[in-house]
Amino acid sequence: MASLCLSSSWIVSLHHHKPCLSLKLRRPRISNLSGLSHSAIDVSFNPLRLSSDRQRTASVSAKVEKRRKRGSSVVCYAAPMLSVHNLQWISTISCVALMLTRGTGIHKSFVVPLFALQAPVGIVSWMKGEYGIWAAFLALLTRLFFSFPGELELPFIALLLVIVAPYQVMSIRGKQEGAILSLAISCFLAFQHFSRAGSLQKAFDQNSVLATVAIIGVTVVSILFLI
Repeated sequence: MASLCLSSSWIVSLHHHKPCLSLKLRRPRISNLSGLSHSAIDVSFNPLRLSSDRQRTASVSAKVEKRRKRGSSVVCYAAPMLSVHNLQWISTISCVALMLTRGTGIHKSFVVPLFALQAPVGIVSWMKGEYGIWAAFLALLTRLFFSFPGELELPFIALLLVIVAPYQVMSIRGKQEGAILSLAISCFLAFQHFSRAGSLQKAFDQNSVLATVAIIGVTVVSILFLI
């Protein structure tokens, strides 16, 4: 009977303290915390919101890129046309035209140093290389036994000048000293051409229009090199 009383009292005391109620109160707390953590994770990581932000950023960057391209489109298209390489080719073609044409009264000997100062690097390297030396040798050998036409004398002299020019002379190419010397030669040739033509209208006649265009091209290129 004593054991029954003890067990009954123990059962009563357990029911009095209500341990099950305490467990029931703790479990909702854990579940609430887990629910709060899941909700916080859901709020912080939203793939739809992230994708919309990326689209908005991409659209803004695309608009900025379009505005930048609109503002610099003229520069992008104009820069390749006014590159140093293209200007050198324009000057070289103009010098060769002045050497070969007859519709001008200039001293064509001044065109030879102008050609050497403003020719592209590729042409100068070819002239100073093996192929240029062979070309000069064959031209000189032919000149010993045959006579050259007058128009081919200056290109041959230009070839020899580039080949035998020392490094100290060719080093002024592309520098301010070379640009000043080229501008002085081109201005002198332009003065000779237009003064001996008589008038601006006669300078653009059919016989001298090629020389006039070549003189203008050489002068403009020399000014751009100095700028």
